[in-house]
Amino acid sequence: MIKMSSKIIIAIAISVIVTAGIMYVMDTDKQPQIVQTPNPEIIYVSKISEYFEGTNEIKKISSQQELQNILEASSSGGRSFDPMVFRNFADGSGIFETVESTGMPVPSVEPMPTDGVSKLESGGTDYSTTNVQVANVDEPDYLKNDSKYVYIVSQNTLSIIDAYPAENAKSILKIALDVESQHIQNMFLKDDRLVIFYNGQSDDEIIPQFDFVPRRSYSSVTHALIVDVSDKKNPTILKDYSIDGHFRDARMIGDYAYFVTNSNVDRQYPRLPAIMEGSVRIMTPEAFYFDNVEQFSNFNTLTAINIFDNTINSETFLMGYTGSFYVSKDNFYLTYQQNMPYGFYENSSRDRFFDVIVPLLPKNIQDKIKTIENSEWESASSQWNTISELMQKSYNEMNKNDKEVLFDKIKSALNEYDRKIQEDTRKTIIHKISIDEDKIEYVAKGTVPGILLNQFAMDENGDRFRVATTTEIYTQYEGTVRSNAVYVLDEQLEIVGELEEIAPEESIFSARFMGDRLYLVTFQQIDPFFVIDLSSDTPKILGELKIPGFSNYLHPYDEEHVIGVGRDTKEIGDGRVQQLGIKIALFNVADVSNPKVVDDIVIGDSSTQSEALYNHKAFFFDKSREVLSIPISGDTESLDSASSKMFAPEYNRWSGFYVFDLNKSDGINTKGTVTHSDSDSRYYGMNNARTFYIENVLYTASQGYLKMNSFDELEEINSIKLEKTGKFIEYFEVEESPIQLEAVSEPDMMP
Repeated sequence: MIKMSSKIIIAIAISVIVTAGIMYVMDTDKQPQIVQTPNPEIIYVSKISEYFEGTNEIKKISSQQELQNILEASSSGGRSFDPMVFRNFADGSGIFETVESTGMPVPSVEPMPTDGVSKLESGGTDYSTTNVQVANVDEPDYLKNDSKYVYIVSQNTLSIIDAYPAENAKSILKIALDVESQHIQNMFLKDDRLVIFYNGQSDDEIIPQFDFVPRRSYSSVTHALIVDVSDKKNPTILKDYSIDGHFRDARMIGDYAYFVTNSNVDRQYPRLPAIMEGSVRIMTPEAFYFDNVEQFSNFNTLTAINIFDNTINSETFLMGYTGSFYVSKDNFYLTYQQNMPYGFYENSSRDRFFDVIVPLLPKNIQDKIKTIENSEWESASSQWNTISELMQKSYNEMNKNDKEVLFDKIKSALNEYDRKIQEDTRKTIIHKISIDEDKIEYVAKGTVPGILLNQFAMDENGDRFRVATTTEIYTQYEGTVRSNAVYVLDEQLEIVGELEEIAPEESIFSARFMGDRLYLVTFQQIDPFFVIDLSSDTPKILGELKIPGFSNYLHPYDEEHVIGVGRDTKEIGDGRVQQLGIKIALFNVADVSNPKVVDDIVIGDSSTQSEALYNHKAFFFDKSREVLSIPISGDTESLDSASSKMFAPEYNRWSGFYVFDLNKSDGINTKGTVTHSDSDSRYYGMNNARTFYIENVLYTASQGYLKMNSFDELEEINSIKLEKTGKFIEYFEVEESPIQLEAVSEPDMMP
């Protein structure tokens, strides 16, 4: 099902340009980039074939042959494709890839139980789960918990821990999945069902052009395992779906898991993505492309599966490589940085010279250059040598003042030209897809200037979609120019409001939308904290606060307070800034025109690290208990915690969790620390560090341990070692069936 708004399209030929030698500077650690778009949106299309007429509408790919034709047309005379590629699949069947998509749910061979009611054993009534952006929209993680059990996927193993009550906590099972991936990190939990995602490789073969011997084709596939864990000691794999492409991200709403896979287009042997169950192909998703020429480099496939029955549906879109996602209860937003069409930059230097520089030269020189341009030459270099000699002779005949005036005029024109080209080409593409259980419906495509920081730079509120972007432009004679903007888009992703030129020369480091407000942190030398009003389609800055440091993540406390986690900084002269320790700040935004810092605290120095700076799932805050916890790893000499010095390993590096009492009246006070360093044997880093609670017990998890401490005094109640137990793992084969994989188990051993 398709619906899409019409847009004003300006069809133009593909001969536009960027300066040769222009550098697009981008620090991957800081994220932002570039810039603004004219209105209406310019679509860089001339009618080059029946597939690309410049309408910018979404169109269905009806067959394998049509896919090949579309790719040939989009690459404007690129590589040719072999129209007949014979493929052998794992089930032994050889078929020609001309399967048309159905887009309909296909029943599986083995029915699954349809009872989605939880059968959890008795546990606590009050517990926390994964820190997510949107309420009731779960995000995948390597650790999931309910009121009693903790489930952990690590490398290729699944561990189940009976965690409540904490005094009796023990490992129930550590099972090794017989899968290709050794880095499983994404999982959902709903009642007695797990959905485990991992990346593998396809089993198909190809016969290369003009050859006769099949050869194995290695391409990424994403597996989605649905696991029944109602029997904790004997989990059963009910479904093993595999979808072409690398796993990108996922969300879970109710009984449905939605996930995106990204598969590179093999331009020599292109084929539509497919969905398999085991070795059986169950569907080819409906496939679509867009009627404007881009570098169509990837298939992005959105799949919906009901984890309690056989329902599955999927659609795939030929587009650029997806970046950040935002998901509400009703819509899935896929974004990526715009890719210009093939050949867009090929003649950039030439066009820049003839379109900008030549018209500013003396009239007699212009005429001679045009004559040279229109004459036949043996080579481009000989043509340019003639033009160069002519210009040099002209410059030598000018007096110094006239030449300086001319050069200044040319530099100014080039700056304007280069800026305009970058504004027109450096954008973020947003695709909106509605979701309702197994129904997937493409809605609209939109474009905003600049680059998104991450998922928190986007938000849906009613019928409006809001985004915050950083623009960064580099020109040869002006250098790098940065600014930031907020855009408001309607249901069809048309821009209906904007606030531009926010914090010039800064970059967005964190953003958090909360109802009609946006809290925005930018940084270059100091930390401007902005309060932006979004109650109408005309965003406006209500207030700002400038303090040393910056926040990488913002978390709501209540309607009048926001928590920030980032780094402290200090100026060290010559415009330079030195980063210091991890900084936690509580902002009071009750007076929107005058936001204030209620309190802040700095942990360690520049050597101190925290996963909470770049992964919101490592951040824990519970307002009812007024407790905040973040993972910390740092040199013992820089940390002021007594336990960090007492339990530090011999290499003087401590890892664990800092726990704080935090409320709007008393500010931030250190409650204590939970050590995860292993002073007896080895150092465990603090990646994949998580905090949660069940009743009055604070649970902290790292690569090495799951620890249980009381909320009151952080007294240790229990501890379970998660790695390198020194015990045997007994491998045996589970009876094979269409819905169960081989596994290894140690039912009564610690993980």
